Amino acid sequence: MTGVTGVDGSGAVLLETGRLRLRRFTGADADALTELDADPEVMRYLTGGRPTPAEVVRGELLPRLLAGYDRHPGLGRWAAVDRATGMFLGWFALDAPAAGPPSGPAAAGARPTPGVNQAELGYRLRRAAWGRGLATEGSRALLRHAFATVGLARVWAQTMAVNTASRRVMEKAGLRYVRTFHLDWDDPIEGTEHGEVEYELLRAEWAAREAA
Repeated sequence: MTGVTGVDGSGAVLLETGRLRLRRFTGADADALTELDADPEVMRYLTGGRPTPAEVVRGELLPRLLAGYDRHPGLGRWAAVDRATGMFLGWFALDAPAAGPPSGPAAAGARPTPGVNQAELGYRLRRAAWGRGLATEGSRALLRHAFATVGLARVWAQTMAVNTASRRVMEKAGLRYVRTFHLDWDDPIEGTEHGEVEYELLRAEWAAREAA
């Protein structure tokens, strides 16, 4: 299911899985995003556990997410909702490269502007959703969307090398390890010294697995 209005009156639905509905964020999601980023365990490998201030969510993060749907049709960040209960669980993303060119008004199934042929897979879920395979379920569905609907050539993902849970999700979703690299941080968090890791999946690889 793509490009339809959510049954709860929320943003347009990108896709559904057995347990998840991925839909566009709306201005009404500010509190849910703030709550998500307020959990120190959720933010452990991102900020060292520091929350994202509510004013940043409302004034910077959410407006940027909403604008992204029109800048890069088919890409962006989507709220993950439990199909059975309607509960907000977190989000999944296919983020366009920061330097990617802008495109016209978004449409269901639209392809990004030529030149945007890859995106970064991301996910962030509430602790209540951990350990249930939901991150893998949503990631696999989003990879199918990336390759079969959007027509991307490559999807990659990055995390801290010590974030073993996120790395397992990447592997279960079908991405393969590419490299470990080190970045210079002004305010490094615990584990930074072990570096960052990158995983990727190419469309040709995904298509071969689908056909097998």
